[in-house]
Amino acid sequence: MKNIQILLIIILSSNLAEAQFIKEKSINAQIGYGISSPYYSVGEIVDGGLFLQGEYVLRISSWFELKPYAGLILTSSNGKDLNDNPTDEKAESNALLIGGKIRVRAPIRWAAPYVEIGIGASIGKFETFTAFTNINKSGFIYHIPFSFGLELGRNNNVDLGFAYYFQHTVDQYVGALAVGISIPLKN
Repeated sequence: MKNIQILLIIILSSNLAEAQFIKEKSINAQIGYGISSPYYSVGEIVDGGLFLQGEYVLRISSWFELKPYAGLILTSSNGKDLNDNPTDEKAESNALLIGGKIRVRAPIRWAAPYVEIGIGASIGKFETFTAFTNINKSGFIYHIPFSFGLELGRNNNVDLGFAYYFQHTVDQYVGALAVGISIPLKN
């Protein structure tokens, strides 16, 4: 418990200090096609919806960034699997996503590949119903974000990537194929 309190104090007080190791700051806004899928199912179940996310990007170097984020995932079942067969199995997620990630990227102009990982929380309503799982939960759960993609453009300000949030508590993952744009902030 003491470690959590120390971490919380560091995070809350970091906004008060002007760290000189941050080279530039920006806002990254993303929108995309959201999905949710159960970990275990008989059929191939993927439910679709909407994904929105905003990130406060703190560039430490040309290859490393810290990224607190807030997002929204809204998915619902259409009663069919990927092969268009009717099914009762589903994995729905309607939640706010918050947390922090680190991004490691290749410092290449025009097309810079990247990978991200972090930790966060999902707050909302989750339903996973399969032959192996029957979970209907509302509230606060943790998730592990993982993303990969490309930063495109002369200044790498367009983001095209896949974002996944593994929600172990409800035996499902949510994700998106998303496109984003970075807006630099003045120092």
